[in-house]
Amino acid sequence: MSEQDTHLIWVLADDRAGNVNQAIGVAEALAQPFKRIDIGYTKLARLPNIIRGTSLMGVDVPSRTRLVAPWPDLVISAGRRTAPIARWIKKQSRGHTRICQIMRPDCGEGAFDLIAVPAHDRMTIRENILEIPGAPHRVTETRLLIEADTWRPQFKGLPTPRFAVIVGGNTKKSVFTRDMADELISKAIEAARAVDGSLMVTTSRRTGPENEALIAERLETSGLTYHLHDWMSKNENPYFGYLALADVLIVTGDSVSMCCEAAAAPGGVYIYAPDGLALDRHKLLHQSLYEGGYACPMLAGSELVPFRHPSLQPARLVAQRCLELLSATESRTSI
Repeated sequence: MSEQDTHLIWVLADDRAGNVNQAIGVAEALAQPFKRIDIGYTKLARLPNIIRGTSLMGVDVPSRTRLVAPWPDLVISAGRRTAPIARWIKKQSRGHTRICQIMRPDCGEGAFDLIAVPAHDRMTIRENILEIPGAPHRVTETRLLIEADTWRPQFKGLPTPRFAVIVGGNTKKSVFTRDMADELISKAIEAARAVDGSLMVTTSRRTGPENEALIAERLETSGLTYHLHDWMSKNENPYFGYLALADVLIVTGDSVSMCCEAAAAPGGVYIYAPDGLALDRHKLLHQSLYEGGYACPMLAGSELVPFRHPSLQPARLVAQRCLELLSATESRTSI
C-alpha cells in the first residue's frame, strides 16, 4: 500500500477488555496501520449518552490530551461509553472522520456512519446499521495456526481427541452454581473417558474459588490425562492454544465473547447454558450460532463429538463496510 493510500485510523480503547478486543479485531481485519487511543473515565461517564451527547463529558484529563488533531479518517469505537467521544471527534474534524460504532450507541444513531450490532441484539435495521452473526473478535485462522505451532509441543502428551472446557462464571445478573460446575465438568469427563481422550480446562476470575476447587478435584480423580489452567496461575495462558488444538470445545454460555471466539476455532463447539446461567440476550446469541451451524447446545443427552463448522469471523464483515466508507470519502474528496 502506498503512503497516499494509507488512512489514519483510531481505535478508542477503554477499560473493558471485551469492548477493546472487538474494536481491535475490526481494526486488524482492515489490514492497515491503526493507532490505539486509551480512554479513561470519570464518574460522569455513568450518565446516559443522551446527556453526554457529542462531548468529552466523563473523559479524564490524560485521555483528553491524546484526542488531538490531526483527526483520523476513521474511528472504531465499541460500547456505550465511547460513543459520545467518537461523535465529538467527528465534529472536530468538521465531518471528515467516519465513525464505526460496535454495539448500540444508546443515543444519536444517525450521527454514526456505521453501527455494527450482533443479530441477537435485534436492532431495527437502517442504512447505517450492519447486523453481524455474533461479536467481532481477534481469533483468525492465521492466529490459530501460529498458536497451534506454539502450543503443540506442550500438549503432545494429551491423547486425542482433546476436549477443551472454557469456564466463565458469575455475572451481574446470573450465578454459576456449584451444581452447574459439577454438571459441566462431569459431562466433559464422561465424554473424554468414552473415547480415551484428554481434557484441557481453563477457568476465569468469575468462576469462583469453590467451583475452581471442585473442578480441580474432579479432574484429579478422573483418571484422565488433563491440562488445567487456573486463572490465577503465573504460567502463560494457554487459551488460544486450547482454541487451536481442541477437537471439541465446551464453553459456558454466560459470555458473548467466549462463545464467539470458540466458534472461530476448528473444533466442534458445544455451549453449556442451563437455566439461570445464560441471560435472554445470550440465549438469542446461542440460537443464532446453532442456526448458523457454528455450535450445538450441550444438553442432557448430548453426545460430545467433533464436528466441522464454518469459522465465525464477524470482524471481517465490519471491516469491509469500513473500507467502503473510506472509499466513498476518497471519491467525494477527489471530485
